[in-house]
Amino acid sequence: MSMIDIESKRKLREMGAAALLEALEAQDEEQVRGMGFAERFALVIDEAHQTFTHGKIEGLIRRAGLRYPEADLRRLDLVDERGLDRNVIAGLASCGFVERHQNVVFQGFTGSGKSYLGCALAKQACQRRIRAHYIRMPDLEEVWAQAADKPSGTVKFLKKYASYGLLVIDEWLLDPPNESVRSMLLELLERRYDAGSTVFCTQYAKKDWHHRLGGGVHADAIMDRIVHNAVWVDTGTHNMREVVATGSSR
Repeated sequence: MSMIDIESKRKLREMGAAALLEALEAQDEEQVRGMGFAERFALVIDEAHQTFTHGKIEGLIRRAGLRYPEADLRRLDLVDERGLDRNVIAGLASCGFVERHQNVVFQGFTGSGKSYLGCALAKQACQRRIRAHYIRMPDLEEVWAQAADKPSGTVKFLKKYASYGLLVIDEWLLDPPNESVRSMLLELLERRYDAGSTVFCTQYAKKDWHHRLGGGVHADAIMDRIVHNAVWVDTGTHNMREVVATGSSR
């Protein structure tokens, strides 16, 4: 089956079936000797589909803009020492919370691994063919300001960031947002409510959020769209940057 003519190869490439062509050419004649056409073709399709799926996942991970693209929930250091609940981490790894449109909050001291966990969760979502995106809160604010200066820019901004199945906002509330950003957050989180999942990585406890969001009805409304039915994970006090600097694995 691997012996196909040049014209057939051209047609396969023209149809965008390069993965199928590669699988055809890679098939070992000795291993498939004696098999019928249907069996051999099924093997080719399986191989081509694995290549296609791998490429799709790699593309999703690349476009997610992860701060730590190597992040992996299966390789976490000092899980017990940091007080991380293995059952909660395993539950998050299944990405069932995305299907339920639940939010996740990673809250802990500076350097406690919040960003790494957020990236690992986004990568896990990509591996399950869910569109994910990582962005720092200061960068989100900057993109919003730039969008406000363009015709239909704010509409396009909200449509883009509302469309991700999983959105990771790192350094959440690092600086108290101004009125324009608060209005954006309310509209964005309203669009994402019951439509997607948002991960918040922050050093601030829930009790501090209302004040940092400016208080009042805007703060009430923003928190109302985040905190109910959210999964809260305390990342502890260990400085994981120091752990990595001393030679430990992640």
